[in-house]
Amino acid sequence: MKELEFAVKDGTMLYVKNEVESDSKAIVLIVHGLCEHQGRYDSLAKFMIERNYGVYRYDHRGHGKSAGERFALKDFNLLLDDLNEIVEFIKSEFPKKELFLLGHSMGGFTVAGYGTKYPNKVSGIITSGALTRENANFEANIPTELPDDMYLPNNLSDIICTDTSVVESYKNDPLVGKEVSVSLFRRLFDGVRWLKKNPETFVEPCLILHGANDMLILEKDSRDFYGDVASKDKQLTIYPNLYHEIFNEKIKNDIYQDVFNWIEKRVK
Repeated sequence: MKELEFAVKDGTMLYVKNEVESDSKAIVLIVHGLCEHQGRYDSLAKFMIERNYGVYRYDHRGHGKSAGERFALKDFNLLLDDLNEIVEFIKSEFPKKELFLLGHSMGGFTVAGYGTKYPNKVSGIITSGALTRENANFEANIPTELPDDMYLPNNLSDIICTDTSVVESYKNDPLVGKEVSVSLFRRLFDGVRWLKKNPETFVEPCLILHGANDMLILEKDSRDFYGDVASKDKQLTIYPNLYHEIFNEKIKNDIYQDVFNWIEKRVK
């Protein structure tokens, strides 16, 4: 395992973890969600590494161990462009290995937006509980008079997962953001509107996953995204009874296996 600081174009230093071996069959790049960090995907990374897949992970700007204004965002394109720079770096380091993106929640928006803005650059894209539409209409809960630089409490913890131990771990994790800037929410909603207007440019093979009982991002978001995108190779799976963080649910190994099987069929 290698840890590095990666400078993107505007000088922001992103924390990146490289767990790729010379004989890794392909690479999975994991993109985390709002207020969390790449370390919450240790279990998924271990599962893939044990099956001879390399894993890259990074913390979004303003999240985890990365630099940047904490849990704030000036433009949703920064998420997509940061990811693009990391993708290009990985491809330069491992030009012969296929690369798959896996994004959860805000990370799901990021990989979906990446595929939309930068098509035909990776071998496949996997989303989990992704913010690709806004059927929950969460934006309506943020009064228009609130300034962008105001912070709101992160009250998401109790409904992230049906496993209460995961909820407690999230609450006690020092790297999980306890407050979120209004700017981050608003820029994400800007991004969702843009994503909805441009489904025809998303052509990557995609596996779209969602918990049926997700109360943070409704599973209809993923159903709508699946129906709209132009991908010829696309699959949608809605898991009964699960909440938002399907990769942390008690049946997580079954879901990891679903992801593994999907990638295995697409590695050349």
